[in-house]
This record gives sequence, structure tokens and C-alpha cells, in this order.
Amino acid sequence: MPNDRTLEERVEELGDLFRERLRTDAVQQKAFDQLYEELRQYKEDFIFQTEKPFLLDLLLFYDSLNWFQQSLQKQEMSPEVVADSFQYLLDEFLELLYRRDVVPCESTTKFDRRTHKAVRVLPTTHASEDWRVQAVLKRGFVRGDRLLRAEEVAVFRTGTDSDEPKE
Repeated sequence: MPNDRTLEERVEELGDLFRERLRTDAVQQKAFDQLYEELRQYKEDFIFQTEKPFLLDLLLFYDSLNWFQQSLQKQEMSPEVVADSFQYLLDEFLELLYRRDVVPCESTTKFDRRTHKAVRVLPTTHASEDWRVQAVLKRGFVRGDRLLRAEEVAVFRTGTDSDEPKE
């Protein structure tokens, strides 16, 4: 029966190897789970730390808006002071954007489809006014060299059917 014993030993040896592999897999799975959790926490903390300065700026702006609302409710301000205070709020908000490298688009009088969105068309009979910006209805903003929001504008158009600005 020496062959049977050798076979039993081999089966036992394979069983030992299988159990060892299961233990190794369990340890690797636990290490992977721990690493994944650490990465998740790092990601959440990174996002929080990245957003925190912007959120604090928004909270300061909220405080200014709250002060303005309370002043209006108490009717403490003359119309001139209300206008000045409201302009201050707009300037404060633009400053918040500037700190994030966001600036208004440069104003141009000629329609540029890269930075403008024509939302109103006004007829004109003068060819020199064709595709001229009549009014900016909503400011556009850029960050660096990337457009965040196109300016919404009213443009003059002659009686042509073309949708493309003349170059």
C-alpha cells in the first residue's frame, strides 16, 4: 500500500496548498479593501480641501447678501445708498471670480461666434452695422483661455438670409 499512502500524502499536500492559497487570498483581499478605503478617504479629503477656499468665499458673500437684505427690510438706506451697496455686492462677487481666474469676456462691437451667442437680432439697412453687437444681454466669462459662458448679445443684421457673420 505504499502507493496509496503516497496518493494520500499528495492529496493532503494539495489540500495544504489550497488552504494556504485561501489564507493568502483573504489577506490580499483585506489589504486591497483597506487600500481602497484609504484612497476613498484621500479623494474625499482632497476634494474638500480643494473646494474649501471657494466655499469660504461664498459664505462671506452670503454674509454680505444677508446684511444687504436686512438693511433693505429695515429701510435704513436711501435709494443712492441702496444703489451703491448693490454695486458693492456685484464688485465683491466679481472679486470672488477673479480669485478663481475667472474674468468677464472682453467687450467687442463685432459679433464673434467663438465668444458670442446671438439671442436677439435687430434688422438694419446699413451694411456697416451688419453683425455689429447692439447690446450685451448677459456677460460672458473666461478662465484663462477657455470660455466658460458665451456672451448673449443682440446683433444688427441686414436683410440677408445668411446665418454666418461676414469675414
